[in-house]
Amino acid sequence: MNLESRGIPAGFIASREFVEAAAAQGKSLGIKPASVFVPHPIQDRTDAEMVQLAQDAVDAVTELVCKQQKES
Repeated sequence: MNLESRGIPAGFIASREFVEAAAAQGKSLGIKPASVFVPHPIQDRTDAEMVQLAQDAVDAVTELVCKQQKES
């Protein structure tokens, strides 16, 4: 919210467990930030699993960043 208020496009990455919480927080703040949700849980994953998680999300994250740049 701080970055957006300064004209800097922003977004976040979180696990799918937090979809509803993110929506509620955004609603309470009056914002709808760009987001990418990845499989839950994150903790206790091996390094190889985290690499795969990142590789699986890279297209969505790239799209989020590129969309933000086009809109600014």
